[in-house]
Formats: sequence, structure tokens, C-alpha cells
Amino acid sequence: MDRMSRAIPPSTAYLDHLVAETAGRRDALTGTIPAGGAGRPNANLPDGGAPAALVAAVERAAERLEPELAEIVRRLHEHPETAFEEHRSAATLVEVLARHGVEAQLGAHGVPTAFRAEVGDPAGPTIAICAEYDALPGIGHACGHNVIAASGVGAFLALHEVMASADAPAGRVVLLGTPAEEGHTGKEVLARNGALKGIDAAIMVHPYGLDVADQVWLGRRLLTWTFTGRPAHASAQPYMGRNALDAASLAYQGIGLLRQQMPPVDRVHATIAEGGTRPSIITERAVVHLYARSKYADTLRDLSRRLDDIAHGAALMTGTDVEITWDDGAHPSLPVRTNRALTDRWVSAQRRRGRDPLPAGVLSETLAASTDFGNFSFRIPGIHPLVQVSDPDIALHTAEFAAAAATPAAVSAAVDSAAGLASTALDYLYDAGLRTAVHDEFAEEGGAVDVEKYFD
Repeated sequence: MDRMSRAIPPSTAYLDHLVAETAGRRDALTGTIPAGGAGRPNANLPDGGAPAALVAAVERAAERLEPELAEIVRRLHEHPETAFEEHRSAATLVEVLARHGVEAQLGAHGVPTAFRAEVGDPAGPTIAICAEYDALPGIGHACGHNVIAASGVGAFLALHEVMASADAPAGRVVLLGTPAEEGHTGKEVLARNGALKGIDAAIMVHPYGLDVADQVWLGRRLLTWTFTGRPAHASAQPYMGRNALDAASLAYQGIGLLRQQMPPVDRVHATIAEGGTRPSIITERAVVHLYARSKYADTLRDLSRRLDDIAHGAALMTGTDVEITWDDGAHPSLPVRTNRALTDRWVSAQRRRGRDPLPAGVLSETLAASTDFGNFSFRIPGIHPLVQVSDPDIALHTAEFAAAAATPAAVSAAVDSAAGLASTALDYLYDAGLRTAVHDEFAEEGGAVDVEKYFD
């Protein structure tokens, strides 16, 4: 029997995740939910961490940096630069580091606008702090990456000061300047160029309308369908043509029908970028651009296969050819795999700053977007919490959020985030029990994934 006429059994991937999550929530009802972050118990999480005096020192160091963090927030906001064009922004951050005696490598890992700085002993455990600084075309820092940059640089400089003390833990902190998060998966480029070699965990923070410890971040892929038919006179000889626009239209409708069977947080968005030149000519070429998103890596892979089938089916029905191009000019973004043990330390640190991040499951997962940090989190343990800089009803990627990213609230968020990232990193380096909990949890979640070949 031809494959195209055979009923294809549905994937059980999403159902399997639902079963596991339900079991986790049931356990939470009978166990002790940890102070913070992911809203699920972690029996292996120790009570230790870095000494209180050392944590206090790193937080005071972050507070002293407020004028320079405000400068970063302002300068990047005034001169927004888009993906892979962040030359001025990267130079600004390297300049601030240099004032504190930190030599940063600009153009790190083969990317001209990436940078890297290090402090500590690479023979010990290593944790990376990520700093983003790209903006959106036409709307500037409407995702608040200027705040991310200030937070990451502030955390690193606070740790740089404390790591010189006699009480400093063994280990190393790496500051990674990671360009091109918006639509270009810059972190995947860095990872493929060796940026994570020798790094054991990675942390960063993102501005938002609320303080959130753990929120869903969807995996995302880019897709292009190019349908090719045969032109003909649309009135005199339409039967001699094969209409590529018909194929694109059928495929677009196929997406709509697929939505009935998609998991609830899967997303497919599409535009027909080309659909012919004149109504009197049967369309020879039609182009459809799509984004595909899903909550889990394996369900994103399932969705990708379904979209391939839709394109082939539309081409078959219209007698056209289709070229399917996945992730052209960009790499896939995997969902963020949040490490609960590290998240709990972040929450404790933020509570010391007077913030109370919401645990996982409080915000609706329908609010989810995507980030290339997910690709890091499937290689090494990581966290990507959110810090409030605006009113809760202001959405990312809007002019209103861009304005919020340059306010005193944004500077306060950068200082609190710098203190939180620095103390979380300090706990990780100092506390062997925490590191064990972090990496045991990572292994239980599936361990490191071959991200480069995941969708092959």
C-alpha cells in the first residue's frame, strides 16, 4: 500500500509528557515543594551553598555597580543593533569590563560580535553567565536585551571582585556575550564553535512583566515551502497549467486542519510570500514561510514531520513540485530545559532582593515564546528565569516594553539580577552537593542531547 494512503499512527510523545507531569504534580501534593522555583519537589537538593558572608559580599559588589549597569542599560537602549550587527553594543560591554581590569576576547568563537571573559581556575567546576544585547528591527530593545547585558556583566564583575578573596571557591566563571538571539539562534552558532567546551552549567535572566522562576519556552524551527508548477494562460488554456498557488493555498488550509490534532501549546504561523504575478497566468511559483513551535523537543520533531506531509500532500493534489527547506539561515531553537536545583538558588537570591518569583505552572503556558538558550540547556544544565521591569499587562516585542526597558525599574532589575546570578553561580561553585543535585537532575531529564543532529 502506498504510504500516502495509509493512516499514520499518532505519536505518543505529548501524552507521555502529560503522564509524567501529572505524576510530578501528584507527588508535589504529598511531598514538600522547595522554596522556589520549579514548583516540584527535589529531594536531592541540599541546604548548603556558599557562606553567607561571601554571598553578602557578592551582592554588595553588584549594588556598587549600579551606576555602570545603568550606563549599559541606557547606552544599548539608545543605540539598538540587530542580530550579528551588535558591534557598538559588544564594544560598550567590553569597555566596561576593561575598566575593572577584565580582558575580554571580542570576536569569540568565530562570531565578530560575540565576546568572552573568564575569572577563576578552569581546573575546577565552571559556570557560564550569558549576556544578550541584540535588538529587534524597527522597534529597538522591545525584548529588553539591554537589561540582560547589564545583568550578565554586573554578575560577572561582582564575582570577579569576590573571586580574588581568600574565601573564594575553586572553579571558574565565564561571561559569554551571545549575539543574535532574535530569530537567528546565535547561541547555537557559538555552541557549534566550541563555546561550551569545559563549561558545566549556564545561567541567564530575561526581563518581563513579572518575576517568574520558570516559564515555558517553546522550541522553534523555521520552514520554507517552495511550490513549482507550470504556467499557462488562465483563460485560454488553464488545463495546460499546474497551479503553484493552489498548492500553497491547500497547504495553508492543511495547517488549519492540523491544528485540530496538535497538542495545545504547539504553534504554526505562516505567510504566503509569493503567489504569482498576474491573475491571467497560472502561477508557476509560490513560496510559504512558516514558524513551527512546540513545548518539547520530541513533539517539535513530530510537528516537523506532520508539516512535511502537508507540503507533499498539497503538491501531490495539484501536480506540482515542492522544495522543503528547514531552518535556512538559522538553526532550530530547542525548548528550555529548566534545572530546578539551580532555579531554587535563584529564587532564594531574589527573595533576598525583595522579589518573589512565581513558580512553574502559575503563568499560562499559552504565553510562551522561544529562545536560543534552549539549545544550551539541552547540552548542559541551565536556567532562564524572568525579572520584572514593566507592568504585567505589557507584552514583549511591543513599543511599550521597549520604553520600559529604559526606566529606573529596568536598572533596578539589572542590579537585582546581577546579584541573583552572581550568588547562584557562587553557590554552584562552592557547594559540591548542589552540583551533584544539578547534574543528577540533568541526567534524569535525559542528559546531553546531540542538538546538531536532533532533527536529522
